Amino acid sequence: MRLRFWIGLLCVALIAAGSVVAAIVVRADDTADFKTMQKDEAVRAAHQAEAMAQLAVGQLASAAAFFQVEGRISEHEFGVVSKALLKQNVLNAAVLLDRVPAAERASWERQHGYEMTERAGKPGQGILRRARQHNEYFPVTYIAAKGPSLEARGFDVGSEPLRSPYLERARDTGKPIATPVVHLLLGGAGFNIFQAIYRDGAPTATVAQRQRALIGFAAGSLRVADLAASVNEVLPDHTVEQFDTNGAPISGRAAELDDPSAAPVQIANRQWLLVVRDPNRPELSLPLLLAAIGVAVSSLLGALILIWSRKERMQQLEREAGEDALTGLKNRRRFEEEVRGAMARRRRDHGTGALLMLDLDHFKEVNDTHGHPAGDRLIEEVAQVLRRRARAGDIVARLGGDEFAVVLPRSTPAEAQVVAEALVAAIRHHDPTLDGVDPVTASIGVAMFGDDPRMSFATLVSEADTAMYAAKDGGRDGVRVFDVEAIREEASDSA
Repeated sequence: MRLRFWIGLLCVALIAAGSVVAAIVVRADDTADFKTMQKDEAVRAAHQAEAMAQLAVGQLASAAAFFQVEGRISEHEFGVVSKALLKQNVLNAAVLLDRVPAAERASWERQHGYEMTERAGKPGQGILRRARQHNEYFPVTYIAAKGPSLEARGFDVGSEPLRSPYLERARDTGKPIATPVVHLLLGGAGFNIFQAIYRDGAPTATVAQRQRALIGFAAGSLRVADLAASVNEVLPDHTVEQFDTNGAPISGRAAELDDPSAAPVQIANRQWLLVVRDPNRPELSLPLLLAAIGVAVSSLLGALILIWSRKERMQQLEREAGEDALTGLKNRRRFEEEVRGAMARRRRDHGTGALLMLDLDHFKEVNDTHGHPAGDRLIEEVAQVLRRRARAGDIVARLGGDEFAVVLPRSTPAEAQVVAEALVAAIRHHDPTLDGVDPVTASIGVAMFGDDPRMSFATLVSEADTAMYAAKDGGRDGVRVFDVEAIREEASDSA
């Protein structure tokens, strides 16, 4: 009796110990998966912030080019240009700085009705003496900001030690230059971006020539809080921190971060570090451990539940990793796996299949005219058209941008031609749901695969791409089946 008791107790202890070990292993795997996912989130968020800031920097350069061509502009003209700079919801303010020689200071003040100051409304004798030694001023001529703001016209940016070195770098390099995080003239912490404006037609090949040709600066203010908010739109449930290059936090509370992931963000000439911590990290619940240690049956059941949950989680992650986030179609990685599998099966059974590479015609015009949200909506609608028209067993994927692929695992060349033409017709006749967006067309290239052992995945994709571009060269809105001789003859005729 006692022996059986101790044997039973030992079995319970062994089962409990085994369950604990299994839970530890599962937790280690989940933690590794979580860290990979968190790193991907940090990179995605950094790309979002960088893309928005780069858009603002690019538009600032375009504004500088416009001011250069126009020369002296009116306040109305500045207002029109500044609207384009502020509507991207990145820059908090757009500013035009004039270059004013010391001899022309009084004339500038009479013309614009502002006194040049160290700080708006507060003259600063010492710093202004430094500006006079340089025989020039860089006052704020026009300024546009989101919402009510502190009046900053007349403030001589070149007289301030925090900003003047970056003005000089922008002047001497001709490139957009960002300051470190400073207190902005209009309030809040952030940084300024300066883009030099040179006299139209003046030589600017050397530093000396750029200094002589300078007529002013186009500048923008980007608040750290606004940049962090743009990242929070991508990751609304995550804690986001930003640090400058020497590790000092410029937003958020770094002390609360635990095992975060980081990714660099390049804005103009300056690089920041975006640090992301996902609060939804995997945890091993105490009740489960207590049940596993206390009761053998509960321990075994808990281990089975953990294993099942882990398997389901991995399957979900695998599904998400193989899907395109915008359309729900298979992504490029999953597409390659499916094509390789289909090619292997056709080699075994000596059958044939087809790869259809599809690209929308003139899709860039939709983005340029109606904006990227409209372009994304059109991509989703095209994906729905392809999904509806595809046959059972066909594989539909989005490879990126406006490029799609359809794999017909079992198909003859004639069947592939029919399917491709049906897809082209379906896209041509699809009426976009967004007002003002015209229907688009598509060009499809078809490449066949079968039992040829020399046919590789890269070769198959290359042939389908070649046929697709032949369809585009042939007038778009059509289908081409890869045929080396026909494509060469058509290219020769075009030449």
